[in-house]
Amino acid sequence: MNQAHKSVILVTGASTGIGNLSARTLAAAGHIVYASMRDVEGRNAPRAKELHDYAAENGFSIKALELDVLSQESADRAVQVIVKEQGVLDVVMHNAGHLVVGVTEAFSPEEMAKVYDTNVLGTQRVNRAALPYMRAQESGLLLWISSTTVRGGFPPFLGPYVAAKAAMDSLAQTMAYEVAPFGIETSFVVPGAFTKGTSHFPNATPPADGETSAAYARINGLLDEVGDRLSALTPDDADPQAVADEVARIVSLPAGQRPVRSVIDFVGDGAAEVTELSEKLRIEFLERIGLGGLLEAAVTVD
Repeated sequence: MNQAHKSVILVTGASTGIGNLSARTLAAAGHIVYASMRDVEGRNAPRAKELHDYAAENGFSIKALELDVLSQESADRAVQVIVKEQGVLDVVMHNAGHLVVGVTEAFSPEEMAKVYDTNVLGTQRVNRAALPYMRAQESGLLLWISSTTVRGGFPPFLGPYVAAKAAMDSLAQTMAYEVAPFGIETSFVVPGAFTKGTSHFPNATPPADGETSAAYARINGLLDEVGDRLSALTPDDADPQAVADEVARIVSLPAGQRPVRSVIDFVGDGAAEVTELSEKLRIEFLERIGLGGLLEAAVTVD
């Protein structure tokens, strides 16, 4: 793929937030975008219409696509539609996810499993649907929306979410080694905290166990304080559009020149510094065990 090439792109979780912004930005860059979401003909029908109208008004290519990451059958159908219509799938952008907020003890194991199911197993279902086609064509890009919570500082009340994000990130890094010999690249875009411009926090789910939550009354006020302090630290120009712009930039780069990780953090939680060191040490270790040539993707951290 090069800058002149129209990539066929699947974006998961494209109904709102970073996924929605990325779908629009990628389409504006000339790519063919399948903006996937749940219940396209039901509760998300207005959002699907907004995307279709935006594309029609501007001459862009966006199609809202039914895809529930909790269903392998749904993921398989979605990818089959793309390949049937386009004959190729160049990029999978793993963005779908759900935030939960509350004291960790209050979440039941079943609630935590649901977070893991969406944020981790959902990506596995999509990969199992998409990778057979990418391996056959011996090209492609897996683009993962990670989080600075994986390597940076983060406040309390995010336990199940940050654990799932870390699991997704580790799974993706391991998979990167395995798919690289098939010409499939891996890039991570790593957003920091955004206190406006997405529905991530407004749509966050609290634990059902109100009694245990109440037992933490002495610290529960910290949640609002942390939010206020994050807002105070966030510059006025901090906009999640910056994440979408970086996604589009990476997709448009020629194969072999894409960064492994790009951190978009307006607050400065340390993730960029930790990432720079960890990437250096990771490459050194691969070389020590004889796998230095396994990944041809760029190792520069933007």
